[in-house]
Amino acid sequence: MEFTAIIDAKARHAAGCAVVGIYENADLGIAARQLDKHLDGYVAKLCAAGDFAAKLSDTLMLPLPPKSELQRVLLVGLGSRAGFGRKQYRKAVLASAQALAKTGASDAVIYLALESVTDLDVTYRARFVAEIFAAQAYKINDLKTAPQPKARRLTALHVAAADARAAKSMAEGLRIGEAVGSGVAFARDLANLPPNVCTPTYMGNRALQLAKEYSSIKAKSLDESAIKALKMGAFLAVTQGSDEPPRLIVCEYRGGKKSAAPICLIGKGITFDTGGISLKDPPAMDEMKFDMSGGAAVLGTLRAIAQLKLPLNVVVIVAACENMPSGRAVKPSDIVTSMSGQTIEILNTDAEGRLVLCDAITYSRRFKPAAVVDVATLTGACVVALGNHVSGLMSNDENLAAELQAAGLRSDDRAWRMPIGEEYVDQLKSNFADIANVGGREGGACTAASFLWKFAKDLTWAHLDVAGTAWLSGAQKSSTGRPVSLLVDYLLHSAEAR
Repeated sequence: MEFTAIIDAKARHAAGCAVVGIYENADLGIAARQLDKHLDGYVAKLCAAGDFAAKLSDTLMLPLPPKSELQRVLLVGLGSRAGFGRKQYRKAVLASAQALAKTGASDAVIYLALESVTDLDVTYRARFVAEIFAAQAYKINDLKTAPQPKARRLTALHVAAADARAAKSMAEGLRIGEAVGSGVAFARDLANLPPNVCTPTYMGNRALQLAKEYSSIKAKSLDESAIKALKMGAFLAVTQGSDEPPRLIVCEYRGGKKSAAPICLIGKGITFDTGGISLKDPPAMDEMKFDMSGGAAVLGTLRAIAQLKLPLNVVVIVAACENMPSGRAVKPSDIVTSMSGQTIEILNTDAEGRLVLCDAITYSRRFKPAAVVDVATLTGACVVALGNHVSGLMSNDENLAAELQAAGLRSDDRAWRMPIGEEYVDQLKSNFADIANVGGREGGACTAASFLWKFAKDLTWAHLDVAGTAWLSGAQKSSTGRPVSLLVDYLLHSAEAR
């Protein structure tokens, strides 16, 4: 879809559909008032008659006579004017996208960004339009043999600004939103594929394809022999029960000065997680194809920042493998030696994400990173703690934690700070090794993050547990692409700060 910013405060732009907002109590928004003048008071009369209550997310399509420059007008309810903030704005934009998808309009102009939105500047208003419309247009890459539905007719969306200055800011917001939408779609495509298609090798190949698409990216996909040479004993323990070979995917994006330290993004890439010998319960095990969502998210973020040509150096690392039970699989009570040299007693083979991540964190040290952020569907305990709305955030650095939390708020891809510390590491004591990989049910998300913290010593490090936010279950089962939006926002502001 093509997104453009236009200057049109008087609602005169000819298009297949004009999207205008109306508040409750027949209170016309900025563009609705202007449009009403062209239509001889038709909109005001309709609202005064009670035919459109303008509750938040209400929509009403008005087909217009042939003589009108517009083929349609879409009225969108904005709810209370006094309570119109970022949440209400996003809901109104989403309602617009859903309503337009049901029409034959090939282009539309949306006037909602003209309205005053509490705590949301014009750049973010435009960015959210692009992100929401891109998400609404996304189609799951299913393997159904039935005829595919026809492509949506809407191919061009114009966002109206009041003046040239606002249009310039909106154009930048649309550029960012379009890149975020592209990165989210990339991550969702990877995660939605079945695990017999999206194998570790497949993930590695998709990373190599990204490097061919963008000259700013260099990528390599290390095979099992190379991983063994790196002495990644924790990573290799997870994969040893599978017939699928593992891959350590390493991508370097160079957009900043050669001497500038990169930010490292590390993703958990377990392309299917049975739990290993500590086998999971069968219900919902099919959803364990989404256990590589952290890896998909950091690769999607890489695509977005390459599209944006962000002036920053970023390294993306994905530890990709399967966790399967077999005669070769790692067993509870096995002890392995990580790349850092620390020994780990594996008490539960279903706590495998922290094993691949600890070696990836150690590997990241060779890049002398300014910061390291790992992303993983790590613990069911985080889902219990935070539900499916907010990702868990743990960090050993106050500034990095604050930056990520602020990025989550700005992008509406929120993360909530949770604690780590020696008291949680104490739960991981082992009689036989330096550390155990589990520490009981209590504080499960915090003990998992504290395990990683021990391997991130002297690094500026943060961990995002996206077990509750990376995908939807039930009838809407699919990847969400989170936290690509958060990560891109964090990197955008990091680039500005530098």
